[in-house]
Amino acid sequence: MTTNRETVNPGLFPFDLIRPHIEKVEARIREQVRDFDPGVEPYMEYICETSGKRIRPALAVLTGGATGGLQDDHINLGVILELIHMATLVHDDIIDGASSRRKVPTANAKWGNGMAVLLGDALFSHALKLSTDFNDLALSRAISLASREVCQGEILQTQRRFDLNVTKKDYFKMIEMKTGALFAAACQLAAVISDTSKAVSDAMFDYGMKLGTAYQIYDDVVDLIGSEDQIGKTLGTDLEKGKLTLPILNLLERANPKQKEQLSKRIIEHQPLDLPVLVGIAEYEGSMSDAIDTAAQLVAEARDTLKLLNASEFADAMNNITLFVDQLLAGCR
Repeated sequence: MTTNRETVNPGLFPFDLIRPHIEKVEARIREQVRDFDPGVEPYMEYICETSGKRIRPALAVLTGGATGGLQDDHINLGVILELIHMATLVHDDIIDGASSRRKVPTANAKWGNGMAVLLGDALFSHALKLSTDFNDLALSRAISLASREVCQGEILQTQRRFDLNVTKKDYFKMIEMKTGALFAAACQLAAVISDTSKAVSDAMFDYGMKLGTAYQIYDDVVDLIGSEDQIGKTLGTDLEKGKLTLPILNLLERANPKQKEQLSKRIIEHQPLDLPVLVGIAEYEGSMSDAIDTAAQLVAEARDTLKLLNASEFADAMNNITLFVDQLLAGCR
């Protein structure tokens, strides 16, 4: 079982439709970099050029287009959420001890943990400052709340490392907070900016939350079976750092008493838990497949929320993103 990115049809992702808008996001991110002190600017420029796939801005743009037409504030929303996301990546890399992202050194690998913490803090605070520029204070509050959810999710996950009492309910709560929250905010707040109905904005929240949660499960699967050359970041850190992700929780659930004891002992004693060890435990592939199936179900539910949208190329593109994630998941089988 390995990821096979060649099976993914990139044509499903609406690059052409959103490219001019994402270029605006990129230009405004560069503008924000220049807003920092000249002594800080080179660090921020490095982080902004090496972080993220711009998924959250893409969702803000697509939802804005699908719920009433793109406005400048949709671009601003994308910029703010991306800066918050970049801050979380900087902090994640410190916590995980990751040395590379997008095939280049992480901030912590390049300048040390202390500097990286400060850089992440600066990005967070700058993004929240930008959120106060919206005319609607409720948008600023919602962005702040989503940011808090991300931080709380990371705290809970860090707190529960090497904890064999973590349940699937706990896992889903943590990933909904640390990943789903910004996906959901991108979609819901974009709909709010479009001044659409509450029913539609709530549906967009559900779309983003389910898509983000599914994507995090995919990321957790890839951490176990992916190729660093293909994925472009340090892998294998989840188990090494004691994160009990859905595939491992499934494995613990399916293992017989002897296998569970073997796996639990390795987790508690921080023993190596690389792929060859896991493959040697019965039901490994079934546990991975169950995790992929769970993510695929979430993607299907996200797709179902799009029924409230009027027909448009942007709504079609949002549907295609769910198909794109489906293909990413299929490539893990």
